[in-house]
Amino acid sequence: MPIARISIMDGRDDEQKAALIAAVTEAIHESLGAPRENIRVLLDEVPRSQWGIAGKTALALGRH
Repeated sequence: MPIARISIMDGRDDEQKAALIAAVTEAIHESLGAPRENIRVLLDEVPRSQWGIAGKTALALGRH
């Protein structure tokens, strides 16, 4: 059972997250031949205040 764990900054809507899950599931299915029903995709949403880029938080940098 393939499991993909993806860390993303918070702020995306449910539609965007659903599209990501669908696309990753399809990519795993196509590349590994795993049945879709056996694929799991986990999204870890990280607050911008806890996401560091070049020594600063994403929040401080105004990242979206």
